[in-house]
Amino acid sequence: MAEVKDRDDNTSVELLHTFKQAVADDLDMLALLHQEEPDREILEALRNFDFPHSMGLKLVSQEGVHAIDLMSRAVGSFPESLDDDLLDELAADYADIYLNHSLQASPLESVWLDEEHLTCQESMFQVRAWYELYGLMAEDWRIRPDDDLVLQLQFVSYLFSNQKSEKHLQDAARFMDEHLLRWLADFSHRVASRSATPYFAGVALLTAAYCEELRDLLAVVIGQPRPSPEEIAERMKPNAPKQEVSLSYMPGMGPAV
Repeated sequence: MAEVKDRDDNTSVELLHTFKQAVADDLDMLALLHQEEPDREILEALRNFDFPHSMGLKLVSQEGVHAIDLMSRAVGSFPESLDDDLLDELAADYADIYLNHSLQASPLESVWLDEEHLTCQESMFQVRAWYELYGLMAEDWRIRPDDDLVLQLQFVSYLFSNQKSEKHLQDAARFMDEHLLRWLADFSHRVASRSATPYFAGVALLTAAYCEELRDLLAVVIGQPRPSPEEIAERMKPNAPKQEVSLSYMPGMGPAV
């Protein structure tokens, strides 16, 4: 019986390893889609790899299935020859969302959580503290602040990419509870309702649905239930006692010395 138990243990370890790596890869891909306007290479890769059906984590929620369908139809609508008109249309939509903020859908956490909707507020410094605990830092916070969606997705990916410690998954769950999931749904729904292209509507809704399902799955995998919004609000009060978190390189930015 001991041999059976050992095989079961090894199988569990291998499954967890596969799960973590798949999630890390998915999150890196989602971060890339928010990071820059798509060029021909990115669009061709999405089409050739049947994105988003090729993602490692298969979404099953109603929101997830809808987001997968929307993104799949957007990718499927690409013309056989990816012409300049399509690239220009996507570039303009990207600029409206991420650069000139015409949609009033900021990819920065501070804007959503600060009472005056300002950038570089308390949320940014809280997120920066998480990075610092792991020896990470934003390449240039003046260009892409620490609480930017891209960096938050890359940070969660970094935590999943560590194959040696379950503490990283516990920290991923806490970070998502205290930061990413407090504003991501609002951001994604606003982008989806105001963006000019199905492509970026799909990217936004897919990202939110993915992160919601991932956190629900973590509750099962590591036995760390999701706190209620009220519990999070109480935990994140300025004078509330802080829990210790368990550092390298800034995700997507190269080694940080």
